[in-house]
Amino acid sequence: MKAFAAWQNFYAIIGSSAGALIGLQFVALSLIANKPTSRVDPQAGGAFSTPTIIHFSAVLTLAAIFAAPWQAIDAPTLVYGAVGLAGVAYSTIVAWRMRRQTAYLPEFEDWLFHVLLPFAAYGMLIVSAFAARPHVHEALFGAAAAVLLLLLIGIHNAWDAVTYHIFLKREE
Repeated sequence: MKAFAAWQNFYAIIGSSAGALIGLQFVALSLIANKPTSRVDPQAGGAFSTPTIIHFSAVLTLAAIFAAPWQAIDAPTLVYGAVGLAGVAYSTIVAWRMRRQTAYLPEFEDWLFHVLLPFAAYGMLIVSAFAARPHVHEALFGAAAAVLLLLLIGIHNAWDAVTYHIFLKREE
C-alpha cells in the first residue's frame, strides 16, 4: 500500500529508538534496584516504571505494524485500534495504581505524563483507526502523532524516574 510506504523511514527511526530505550530502561532499573531504600511499595513500580516500558513497547509494536507490507488499510487499523483500546484501559489501571501506591505523592506533572497524555495518545490511535477508511492520509498522520507522543512520554518518564532516584533518593 502506497500510503504506508511513505512512512517507512519515520517508523524505522521511531521503532529503533523505542527498542534502544527499552534496553536503556532495563539497565537503569537494574542499577536502581541495587540501591538500598528505606521504604518500598510494590504498587509504585506498577504506577511509574512499568508504564514506561509498556509505552516504549507499544511504539515498537506499532512501528513493526506500520512497516509490514500491507495490501489494504483494514488489517493494520484493526490492530492499531486494538492497541489504542488496550492503552486506554491500561492508562486507567495506571491511574488506579498511582492513587493506591504510598511511596510517592504524585504531582500534576506525574498525572499528566503517566495518565492524561498516554490516555490522549492511545485515544488518538482509536480515533485514527476509525477515520482510516474515509481519510487514510489524515489518519496515518494522527497515528504517527500518537506514536511520537508515546515515545516522548516514555523518554520523559524514564528521565524523571532516573533523576528522582539519583537526586532525591540519594539525599535520603
